[in-house]
Amino acid sequence: MDFLKRVISSVLLITLTIVAINVLWLFCLVITILIALALNEFFAMVESKGTKVYRYFGILIGIVIPISIFFKFQLTKSWELLFISLALITLFLLQLSRKKTAASVEAISVTLFGILYISWLFSFLIKLRYLPYGAGIVGMLILTVKSGDIGAYLIGSRFGKTPLISYISPKKTVEGAVGGLIFSVIFCMASSIFLPIFSLTHLLFIGIFIGILSLFGDLSESLIKRDCQVKDSGNILPGLGGILDVLDSLIFTTPVIYFYISIIYH
Repeated sequence: MDFLKRVISSVLLITLTIVAINVLWLFCLVITILIALALNEFFAMVESKGTKVYRYFGILIGIVIPISIFFKFQLTKSWELLFISLALITLFLLQLSRKKTAASVEAISVTLFGILYISWLFSFLIKLRYLPYGAGIVGMLILTVKSGDIGAYLIGSRFGKTPLISYISPKKTVEGAVGGLIFSVIFCMASSIFLPIFSLTHLLFIGIFIGILSLFGDLSESLIKRDCQVKDSGNILPGLGGILDVLDSLIFTTPVIYFYISIIYH
């Protein structure tokens, strides 16, 4: 039953993704909604362990970041650094208004971390979409990452015996990680069908790169969940957990691939 729920949720997400990638404003809207939901899950997790955060301010800033990228809003060449600096100043002002000093550093740090970790990094998908052949590149990235997730699940559940990092994620195995990497490489190379600007050799190395970063992103979110003592970030997606559970493997791959392609092809 869990596998069926996972398949249904995955099919719905894939369908939405395919439609959104080809319509820029819809793509930005979907990314913004996903960021808001993922941030809400993240702040809820840390609040469950007694950590005070500025949840609504964090979500607001998290929404503004992808919208500003979509409209190419830049006051300066270092607009994003200015924006983050202003957010930090505002967090200090909010903390001062509380008239309490207890856990103030924790509240400010965790809120800012959530904004950077989820909103800023994931918003690079919109920047990727703006690149030449952007729709194909985003499609390649998502296909590679999610194929790796599926491969890790299928191989790990069938052949997994050797724990990968048991104190962070007991169910993840070395066999599953290798399976995920193989699936990532295969489907990344298969994306040459709709992304002719890359050679098969180039896609091979990109697939390996993405597969490793995806695993790192997955383990990083598992570390956060372990600290917060929760199994899933949420339950909005039957069989898959929360939005952050779905996005985790994309969070680190997206900005790295953006900078890589920007440097290589520009």
